[in-house]
Amino acid sequence: MDNERAILAFAALAQPTRLDVFRLLTEHEPEGLPAGEVARRLAVPHNTLSAHLGVLSRAGLVEAERRSRSIIYRARLDAVRSLAAFLVKDCCGGLPEICAPLIADLSPCCSPRTIAAAKEAAHE
Repeated sequence: MDNERAILAFAALAQPTRLDVFRLLTEHEPEGLPAGEVARRLAVPHNTLSAHLGVLSRAGLVEAERRSRSIIYRARLDAVRSLAAFLVKDCCGGLPEICAPLIADLSPCCSPRTIAAAKEAAHE
């Protein structure tokens, strides 16, 4: 990721409604949410939400997929990973003892085994 892409992503997230939209979409990965459901949950008018989703999409932070008559929005977690990596690229001058707490905070909330077990249980 270069400076220009990072600035575009940060600018997109530097607005309260867009940040709320993005966080809501990350909570609903990997299924995503229909645009109308996002608007309802956040009590945002549909036309306003559409503008916010456009900004997030142009910044590469969300993607849309048409399913029948609905448009499902999903957070692009790979973009978040790239943004976080961009921020800590040369972290702490290579001193692992300083970087360790930061890396621990960036660790995913669920281990791959926990995620796989949850998906398997959901399909039973």
